[in-house]
Amino acid sequence: MVLFTGQELLELVIMTLALGYIFMIYVQRPSTHLDLLGGKNLAWEDFKFAILITAPAVVLHELAHKFAALTMGLAATFHASYFGLGIGVLLRFFSSPFIVFVPGFVEIHGATALQSALTAFMGPGTNLLLFLIAAGILKRAKKLTQKQLVFLHLTKQINLFLFLFNMIPLAPFDGGHVFGGLLKTIF
Repeated sequence: MVLFTGQELLELVIMTLALGYIFMIYVQRPSTHLDLLGGKNLAWEDFKFAILITAPAVVLHELAHKFAALTMGLAATFHASYFGLGIGVLLRFFSSPFIVFVPGFVEIHGATALQSALTAFMGPGTNLLLFLIAAGILKRAKKLTQKQLVFLHLTKQINLFLFLFNMIPLAPFDGGHVFGGLLKTIF
């Protein structure tokens, strides 16, 4: 059984690069403590740092959907949302103060209502887990550099946002699929 097709891997790379571009002005890597106060901006470093912060949150979210479905014996395929990424890139290009877009999705076939609810929860559940890990490290770690503190804080923030946003109980969000699937299973 093949876990990823070549097309899926290519789309994961495209999505990751687009995320780096979209978020590089919002998630900037400080090189010194003075940079936290608005110092010199290194675009390439910001691009890489934005990828390090956003890609794990988004990629692991989508892969959690895929692996949950595969574990239940369902067919699941990851797709980058080129339309959604295009919206994000346009918002970034026009320096929008807010970013709302869908970077990718997993297409699942043959799921029951309960399987749909479980696979839908696994994405936000992964973000919740990443949030808790970052929060735990920040709470317990004694000696972290400024860069590590910023990285963990941003990781914590984006994963909490993704968890809460995706659990909105409306149809286009994962939360809509979770609650809809549970309601269909119960009733």
